[in-house]
Amino acid sequence: MAWRLKLVPDNTKIDFFRLQTITFGFSTLLAIGSVICLLVMGLNFGIDFRGGTTIRTEAAQPVDVGAYRQALAPLNLGDVAITEVFDPTFGAEKHVAQIRIQAQEGSEAASPEVIAQIENALKPVDSSITFPQVESVGPKVSGELIKTAVLAVLASLAAISAYIWLRFEWQFAMGAFVSLIHDVLITLGIFSLFQIKFDLTTIAALLTILGYSINDTVVVFDRLRENLMKFKAMPLRDVMNLSVNETLSRTVMTSGTTLVALIALLALGGDVIRGFVFAITFGIVIGTYSSIYVAKNIVLWLGVKRDWSKPDPEALPEKFTEAP
Repeated sequence: MAWRLKLVPDNTKIDFFRLQTITFGFSTLLAIGSVICLLVMGLNFGIDFRGGTTIRTEAAQPVDVGAYRQALAPLNLGDVAITEVFDPTFGAEKHVAQIRIQAQEGSEAASPEVIAQIENALKPVDSSITFPQVESVGPKVSGELIKTAVLAVLASLAAISAYIWLRFEWQFAMGAFVSLIHDVLITLGIFSLFQIKFDLTTIAALLTILGYSINDTVVVFDRLRENLMKFKAMPLRDVMNLSVNETLSRTVMTSGTTLVALIALLALGGDVIRGFVFAITFGIVIGTYSSIYVAKNIVLWLGVKRDWSKPDPEALPEKFTEAP
């Protein structure tokens, strides 16, 4: 007999809705607190949203991102992002990097003096380095990026809610929608509270959180619908508890194995991807929580149709409903 790892015992009977008012109230307080943080403290926007200067460098030696960052650190330029650029058209002797510097105080673009300081700081790292291209991104472009990012998140929420509505019932769609709003708001609140850098990669993380959270929610919704047709006389709360318990092993295994990889990236991945990985890590935790204590609570309070296998008698023509 094959050995299987079990993190959750079979046939668990946890009453997830015993404290439903407290858990939902706690989620509501967290969401309100996140909104207050966003209004009072705002987000620590990165270069993508704040604007700044992009410098393209070329060198004969391979790009050492760590050495570049260490050389620029004493200049106190604020948020600096350094990436190596790969292109199949580049020759073996061509090594290209892109350095992005946040907008400096009093100006949108880095001044010639700042560019000269950067060049002098990088020359000891690689004497062959050149600066063939320097571009500036103003607040107008940054504002358009913020608008596009917000529209992307809202469009994802709308599309996911419509899918749930079509696949299940409007009560399920409402529960999923509130759950996803809850996940996004609290994640943004954490970024605002601790002033973690917020850039385009964080938007990608938010969209990933939406997909992961709704995946877990749909799994439980599927089991709930099956059990509603199977146990027609069982109270809705008991059916929901049964459905969550039956899918608990899958939820714990999926979230647990994903978190193992993410925590490793969070600890060893470095500053470049730390914000992205932190957003997904926190989002998976809060998304797993909300799929039970937010989405299911909404469905429980709204109520659902108990048997999808039979049509609604009120919707049938009169000649079929009358007794012979």
